[in-house]
Amino acid sequence: MDSKYKGIIIFAVIIILAFLLINPGTNYERVDIVGSTSVQPLAEKLADSYMESHEGVRIYVQGGGSGMGIRSTNQGLTDIGMSSKELSSDERKNITEVPIGKEGIVIAVSNQNNISKLSIEQIRNIFNGNITNWKEIGGKPGEIHVITREEGSGTRSAFESIVMEDTKIKNSAVVQSSTESVKQSVASDPDAIGFVSFAHMSNDVKAVAVDGISPSEETIYNGKYPLQRPFLFLVKGTPTGEVEKFLEWVKSPEGIEIIKEEKIIPI
Repeated sequence: MDSKYKGIIIFAVIIILAFLLINPGTNYERVDIVGSTSVQPLAEKLADSYMESHEGVRIYVQGGGSGMGIRSTNQGLTDIGMSSKELSSDERKNITEVPIGKEGIVIAVSNQNNISKLSIEQIRNIFNGNITNWKEIGGKPGEIHVITREEGSGTRSAFESIVMEDTKIKNSAVVQSSTESVKQSVASDPDAIGFVSFAHMSNDVKAVAVDGISPSEETIYNGKYPLQRPFLFLVKGTPTGEVEKFLEWVKSPEGIEIIKEEKIIPI
């Protein structure tokens, strides 16, 4: 064979091999997970770990909120939905709920604040503006500075659902875009109050007991701490195939260990 043609063939083989390496094809099982932005980071960790030991599976996780997770599941638009709120009786029709954990919402104040416990009613009235000074609830005189998360935050949505009833967080509240920003604001201001997820709580700020119950892994697990929300995976009908295998793996010792590492209380 002419050396010219040999060169062309070799070059073509190299191109084909390179293409196959870069694009290994679509011969894999795909699983789509959509929903709660609060559950999303945990779901991504679980998906990454699962794919490491299951080479023929690709799991794609995206947020959008609990509402989107529930709707997408009901409409059959996703394999698995994510929700960080309880489903209503209408929402759970035809849906299989797979609880993967619980998360607490911590009411945080400065370590310099002498307040150590509040009722849900007091918390509601602080955040809606009916209580504006710490002295009204037994604290040192000082205007209460309310710190909240931005609209669309999963933690804020859960807080509003559990605490605020038919009232709203006051317009003058300082809005922060992350848990860390809330903690920094509270830590640096003796008159501030905010809410953060239990998973991101630290000793930079003080956790307030709610209705006499302090947040802890035990009180969240046994349901005594009142400010908590579920982390749910949702499937339309009965899970089958790779979806079923993944959900079973999530409940295995390996999956539970990842849940614990993310400071979510496993169920």
